[in-house]
Amino acid sequence: MRPPSSDKRAREAKRDQKAREKEQRRLEKRRDPSSRGPEIVSAADIVGDLPSIEEVMESLQSNAPVERRAPSIPTKLFVGSLSDRTTSAGLRAHFEPHGAVMEAVVITDRNTGASRNFGFVTMADRKTAPAVISALHHSELDGNRIVVNVATER
Repeated sequence: MRPPSSDKRAREAKRDQKAREKEQRRLEKRRDPSSRGPEIVSAADIVGDLPSIEEVMESLQSNAPVERRAPSIPTKLFVGSLSDRTTSAGLRAHFEPHGAVMEAVVITDRNTGASRNFGFVTMADRKTAPAVISALHHSELDGNRIVVNVATER
């Protein structure tokens, strides 16, 4: 039987060193609190304050209207045929009497800064969108008859 060569001893030492390093990483990971899995949250953390089952049953039995606490969902509207003079502030002012406006933007050319004659208005509640569209579609803003539709993805 031949004695182990120095190459073989070096390979074995390297393998043993890797095993020790792997074990060390495993122990460090076990001690790390951030690696203990997903954070556990309650339904109240996600949804918010909800009425109890007893409160809902009582309101149903008394025929009282059930108060909904769900947050409103915003809706983005496309506004076309804008005048060159129309600004984002003017667009917002035109839409605000018909509902809460989160954002109003007139799109401009990157190079020249001139209006591209269209924009977007984000209404705070999607339930107001049909009424806003019917009220403002073909209405006049800064001398032009504007077009109002629900915005779609490109």
